[in-house]
Parts: sequence; structure tokens; C-alpha cells
Amino acid sequence: MLKKKMLLVALALAVAVAAAAYYWSHLRVAGPGAGFIGGNGRIEATEIDVSTKLAGRVQDILVNEGSFVKAGEPLAYMQIDVLRAQLAEAQARHMQAGNNVSTALAQVAARVSDHAAALALVAQRESDLQAARQRLARSETLSAGGAASRQTLDDDRAAVRAAQAVLAAAKAQVAAAQAGIDAAQAQVVGARSAVTAAEATIAVVQADIDDSVLKSPRDGRVQYRIAQPGEVLGSGGKVLNVIDLGDVYMTFFLPETVAGRVALGSEVRLVLDAAPQYVIPAKVSYVASTAQFTPKTVETASERQKLMFRVKAQIDRDLLQKHLRQVKTGLPGMAWLRLDPEVPWPAELAIKVPE
Repeated sequence: MLKKKMLLVALALAVAVAAAAYYWSHLRVAGPGAGFIGGNGRIEATEIDVSTKLAGRVQDILVNEGSFVKAGEPLAYMQIDVLRAQLAEAQARHMQAGNNVSTALAQVAARVSDHAAALALVAQRESDLQAARQRLARSETLSAGGAASRQTLDDDRAAVRAAQAVLAAAKAQVAAAQAGIDAAQAQVVGARSAVTAAEATIAVVQADIDDSVLKSPRDGRVQYRIAQPGEVLGSGGKVLNVIDLGDVYMTFFLPETVAGRVALGSEVRLVLDAAPQYVIPAKVSYVASTAQFTPKTVETASERQKLMFRVKAQIDRDLLQKHLRQVKTGLPGMAWLRLDPEVPWPAELAIKVPE
């Protein structure tokens, strides 16, 4: 009885293997029929190197190979002791520049006060000159009538000339005070420019500090840890390699006789060697404009038929989001392309994805 059961199991297994062999032989070699063409390919995804902006030492790496990450998630830290020191220096210079602005503004106020005092002195000197001229006028009248001496007239004339000189000196002080105001205001502008420059330096150093936290540029999975904590890297040194699981596709090749008929957006069905029970829908997102495989000389029509063009079949992002943890790059498989949109897909290429 036991031998009979074992015989039945072996027979069933042999039938299953034969059926699978027939299925794969028929589908992968002969294809689903006219109106379709297939090509071998591999699942690929956009790879992103997470690199350092500045040279420095890796302080810590927060993820391991295979970890799923979100866009903006911190992945690694670089040492920033030097940047902290630069930030402190820039902040000190900013404070010093702010103090210089206050000092320059005080100088402007002082020069404005000097200018006001000089203007008041000019007014006083103008009044003195006016009085001296009036005395001179009276002296000239009295001297003409013989009521005043020649000496008095000469003294009054000298007083007018002295008042004019003193007024000119007062006006020069006004001009000097105005120049002092202009110079002090220029110092204010310079001091404020120094404040702006210090703020810019702070912003640059702070940006470098922020960039020392290496973040994931997209949702994806860590593929490789290229560096380790403690390693010193140059500017642009690679720390991690992340693959974008929202941008997954299969690359395959088609002959020149077919590639010219393939339109972007054409339907593609993918069957992976590792999961032949599933048929994954995709669409053509790229067709190479030049042949990837070219004979040394192309002289005949038969030789031109050997030209092969690279094609990319993009998998829908929404479908990928539902099965992120099942996405594996590098898996080989077959891509089947429907050349005639009027021909229905065969039953063996009906869409079937994991639940």
C-alpha cells in the first residue's frame, strides 16, 4: 500500500515537472504567438549614492544593508567638530560687526551734533558781522560830518573785516562737520555690510553642518554600506548606496526590425524566473535611439537585422508601493511585448500579481 502511494506521488510529480517544462518551453521559446515578441532581461532600479558634501570622518551610520528608508530620513552622521568651531567664530564676528554698527551710529550722532553747533556758530558770526557793518556805516556818516575821528572809522572797518573772517571760519567748520557726518554714515554702511557678511558666513557654515547629516533622497532600500564609521572620506565620498523602489524596471533588447515599431507606453508583461506564477504589468518607458549591439560592418540587410536596441519596461509605482518588501533587483526574467494592440493577451500572460 505504501509503495503504491509513493508511486502515485512520484507519478504526479513527474507530470507536474513535465507540464512546467512544456509551459516554459512553449512560452519562453516559441512565445505566445504572432503579434508578440519577448526578450530576456533583469529587474533594475534607480540607484542613488548617498555621499558626503565635504571631506571628513564618518561618525555613525544608522542603517544596515537591506534597511527600508523614507525620503528625508537620517542615514549617517559626519563629524562636525571643525564646523562647530567655524560656526562659533562666525557668530563672534557677527556680534563684533553688530557692535561696530552701534559705534558707527554713535559717531554719526556726534557728527550731526557738531554740525548743528557749527551752524549755530555761523548764525552768531553772521549776527556779529551785521552789527560790525552797522557800526561802520554810522562811523562813515559821522566821519563825513566831522563828528567822528579817522581812527574810529578805521577801527570799525577792521572790525567788519575780522567779522567776515570769523564767519568764513565758522562756515568751514560747518563743511567739516558735514564731511564728518558723511564719513560716519559710510562707516555705518561698512559696519552693516560686515554684519551681512557675517550672517552669510553663519548661513554657509550652518548649511555645511546640516549637510553633515546624510539623509535619504527618496523612499527606498539600502543596497550597500560603502563606508564604515571612523573612515575619513574626501569631498563626495560615497557612504551608502540606496535604490529607489518607486522606479523599478526591466531592461531587455529587441531587434532593429521590431524596435522601430515600439511606441512609448506600449503594454509589456514581465515573467520572472524566480516567480513564474506571476505576470507583472509594465509599460515601455524608453527605447534606445542607437543600437547597442552593432556588427563591425553593416553591408547587407541580414547584417542590419543583428542590430539590437535597448528597451525599458517601467513597473507601475502604485503596484510597487503595495509590494515594496518583495521587490528584488537583479532578478532575471522575460519581457513580453504586444506589437499588435488588436491581438488579445493569451491566458498564460494574463496579469497576476501577489495579493
